[in-house]
Amino acid sequence: MSAVAEITQATFDTDVLNNDLPVLVDFWAPWCGPCRLVSGVVDEIAQEYEGRAKVVKVNTDDQAAIASQYGIRSIPTLIVFKDGQVVDQVVGAVPKVTLAQTLDRYLA
Repeated sequence: MSAVAEITQATFDTDVLNNDLPVLVDFWAPWCGPCRLVSGVVDEIAQEYEGRAKVVKVNTDDQAAIASQYGIRSIPTLIVFKDGQVVDQVVGAVPKVTLAQTLDRYLA
């Protein structure tokens, strides 16, 4: 079971756009092999950055409107939001160090 919260259309604004912390959003789907590979890395990042950044997941099958709004064409796609704006994006299954370095750029 993942320690990372699933976000829905109803909670996206509150949890992502209006959050005081940088937010890493993992756009994924249950049938996506690379998404499953990166899932463990995302969970580790969530634990290591607790209190400094928020990490959430969006199931693109269940939340197609959010995926469409942010132009998600391939998954996994991980987007960093800061102050309600998209500030960075990583596409594909990447190593943990890549995600950590990406997120580190936006920590206060």
